[in-house]
Amino acid sequence: CVQHIGIFFFSSRRRHTRFLPVSWARRCVQETERRVHGDNKQILRNQFLQSLNYSKKYNISKKMDTNQTQEQAQNQEAQQAQQEQTEQQEATTTEEQQTKEQSKKQKKEKKPQQQQQITQPEEDDPLKDNYGDYPLIRSQEITTRKWTQLGQINESLVGQDILIRARLHNSRVKGNLGFLVLREEQSTAQAACFVGETVSKKMIKWIGGISKESIIDVYAHVVQPEKEIQSCSVKQELQIRKLYVVSRSASTLPFQLEDAQRKLEAHETENDQGYDSTYQQAQVKIEETKEDANQPKLPVVSLKTRLDNRILDLRTTTNQAIFRLSSAVCQLFREFLIERDFIEIHTPKLIAGSSEGGANVFKLPYFDKQACLAQSPQLYKQMCVMADFERVFEIGPVFRAEKSFTHRHMTEFTGLDIEMTLKEHYFEVLDLLGDMFAYIFNGIETRFAKEIATIQQQYPFEPFKCKTPVVKLTFQEGVELLQKHGINQKPDEDLDTHNERELGKIVRQVYDTDFYMLHRYPVSARPFYTMICQDDPNYTNSYDFFMRGEEITSGAQRIHEPEFLAERAKVHGIDVDTIRDYINAFSLGAKPHGGCGIGLERVVMLYCNLGDIRKSCLFPRDPKRITP
Repeated sequence: CVQHIGIFFFSSRRRHTRFLPVSWARRCVQETERRVHGDNKQILRNQFLQSLNYSKKYNISKKMDTNQTQEQAQNQEAQQAQQEQTEQQEATTTEEQQTKEQSKKQKKEKKPQQQQQITQPEEDDPLKDNYGDYPLIRSQEITTRKWTQLGQINESLVGQDILIRARLHNSRVKGNLGFLVLREEQSTAQAACFVGETVSKKMIKWIGGISKESIIDVYAHVVQPEKEIQSCSVKQELQIRKLYVVSRSASTLPFQLEDAQRKLEAHETENDQGYDSTYQQAQVKIEETKEDANQPKLPVVSLKTRLDNRILDLRTTTNQAIFRLSSAVCQLFREFLIERDFIEIHTPKLIAGSSEGGANVFKLPYFDKQACLAQSPQLYKQMCVMADFERVFEIGPVFRAEKSFTHRHMTEFTGLDIEMTLKEHYFEVLDLLGDMFAYIFNGIETRFAKEIATIQQQYPFEPFKCKTPVVKLTFQEGVELLQKHGINQKPDEDLDTHNERELGKIVRQVYDTDFYMLHRYPVSARPFYTMICQDDPNYTNSYDFFMRGEEITSGAQRIHEPEFLAERAKVHGIDVDTIRDYINAFSLGAKPHGGCGIGLERVVMLYCNLGDIRKSCLFPRDPKRITP
């Protein structure tokens, strides 16, 4: 439909061109006819009809005065033409959208090619040999190059040229300057590049395109900046001379490491899985000021997201420190025991019956039989002691089929187990364990201060207090302390989690220590192989150790008399035939003995007050998680 009509008409002064609606055009013609002479009327009519080419399409008569019927017909045709135009526009729009989608698809297909192209320098760059991507390292050569670790950089290396292999933690490139943050394990360092003899502008642009977490080799000159670098652990700056990519990371990360290792504010939490997390922000009160309230909220990486992407999460400097501290506990544990004539053993984890009785065992088919995953190395380390390995220890996995959704329970954890003979009293074991824990805590504090400082930057905590000699309380004394402070606890029942924590707070107030032992537990709270107290059959020669009010160790003097052992197994509902080999081990002469089992992840969690045991386990296993 022609909505606007161009009209040519003449006046005595000048020629005009107008684009007007039909009704307006008709009025213009009539007014012009009135003004001009009669000779011009026919000329104007002819020009009007020729310009519109209306005579054929719409059968317009030579007379300009049309009746109402003709106008209605024209309006209908106009509406039809308008609809056709609208459909044509929609078709055009659809074609444009399809073209855009096709263009996007082509760009996506070209993107890998473009990324592949930018991995190598431009041919016309005279400094192109100073940067680029390495070919795939397939052990094709051995060179004399020597790499320096970031943690080894100090003032003694100022003025020297070094080679570093690290991850690209962050980068900021603009114009002729570029600043990088390199990361290796717990250490970070600042590196700078600027256009000069060894660095071109194209090289800086290429560096800006390297994705975070890529592995790079950096040839750099070490300098001491005038102003101390606060944002990195290394206080010297690296001036880049050459840079090569060893392995490129994906351009999109599940989360940013800066967010994953940020200290949480008082109102923030990482726990989104319903566990009863006990972590309080460093036990330090953080008040939100008006200025803080106006600040934009930073993203919080949830614990679930961390565990789902554990490989990336473990790269944070905090996690690097946590698991070095975990390794340190094992190292100190071994050192102390080996110096005291203990030997390390490795016991089977596939067994015929349950280790400690009860239904919380993982059962599995074993050819034509049923087997279980060991709940503890307890039975086998006792058998080793009966085989005259008088002092043994083991570090290995422990399996518990417990549907416990708490901050301190897992279905698989690392156990530090000890077993030893005793001459007269189970206090011989207690005293050795007390000295061992004091040795471990002192070693962590003195030999791994760097790791502690790194952890405290994200999870600040009060220094752990361990009084020596270690505070030793009977179970009955613990019950009396709770009752004295108005907390209900029956003397013949085990402590629940709440009362454990409350007792820990009381012991901290009374004895000024975060670590203590509780012994002589009621018989109802201990496994079948625990020795019964001679003076009271309702209690046992057993003990637990506590850190910050939570249990980390459970142990006892064991029953070493076969008949008594079989009797206790029946009381606990254990099929004696499934542990016949274990019972028979004491029939050929057995020494009195005792030991304990320690949860490694709990020790690390409670020492650093992390609040959730999954943070101190490399790849946690609980009722909700069996991957990665």
